[in-house]
Amino acid sequence: MRPRAAASFTILCLLLAILFVVDLGVGSVSIPPARVWGALTGAETDPTVRGIVIDIRLVKALVALMAGMALSVSGLQMQTLFRNPMAGPYVLGITSGASLGVALYLLGAPLLGTYAGIVGGLGMAGAAWIGSAAVLVIMAAVSSRVKDIMVILILGIMVSSGVSAIVQILQYMSRDEALKSFVIWTMGSLGDVTSSRLMILCPAVGAGLILAIACVKPLNLLLFGEEYALTMGLDTRRARTLIFASTTLLAGTVTAFCGPIGFIGMAVPHIARMIVADADHRVLLPATLLTGGALMLLCDVVAKLAVIPVNSVTALVGIPTVVWVVMRNR
Repeated sequence: MRPRAAASFTILCLLLAILFVVDLGVGSVSIPPARVWGALTGAETDPTVRGIVIDIRLVKALVALMAGMALSVSGLQMQTLFRNPMAGPYVLGITSGASLGVALYLLGAPLLGTYAGIVGGLGMAGAAWIGSAAVLVIMAAVSSRVKDIMVILILGIMVSSGVSAIVQILQYMSRDEALKSFVIWTMGSLGDVTSSRLMILCPAVGAGLILAIACVKPLNLLLFGEEYALTMGLDTRRARTLIFASTTLLAGTVTAFCGPIGFIGMAVPHIARMIVADADHRVLLPATLLTGGALMLLCDVVAKLAVIPVNSVTALVGIPTVVWVVMRNR
């Protein structure tokens, strides 16, 4: 590892730890970092502070950390696979599939009559996950028959548009209360995940990250295009399937539990490239992982201080980065 990369990883790890402690201390009741650290290590004697830090804020901070890591890594994989700096974790229609699942749960269940109990029993996260998985099955079937990766990208956009049209129809036919709940879900939230749901979120994201690590070598080969990767002996269809599965586990799980969170997956890989100045995914992937976790914690801190949805903060951070990439690449 080059000295710049080693120094970057050290700084990112320290920044991640600092932001994690700061995030635990920020809220309706401000807690100094020293007392937060005491509560985490067991040295804090005040049961009220310990209850706030451990029972309430720790879960949300862990969700922010996992969400930032998952969306950033999935975005990096999509940008490399499609060789498109504007690609993100949602280009395959994962968000649209999750939105359809949640729309059927919140908006469509009252219209289904006797089947409302079946849909309602899934839960919002379960409905979103099923919607994401359904889109993955469609894209995997397309990928097995289509060789050109750009055709898959276009078809993914078309699937997203078609699913969005169905969601709009459900919105038009729904009641005001259900429509309000759906709109709130689309804003994204890190505070709706309980400790029991966190026990599902962490293993799913962990499995997606393991798949992403297993795809490091194929991703390096795909940097030069699929034709070059084929000449080097890479099974591109198998590599696509693994990358799609990893992206769905990462972005689909986060969307299911936290709602659609924009711009993190698109912007963070570019920030990580600027930090480490290296295109090798053995360096870039862990740098993206750490940068995404730190940036999501920072966005959560700002959102709590300003009392605004976290999606608004991620957009304000991500949009300038995306504009800079567009201008640099003309």
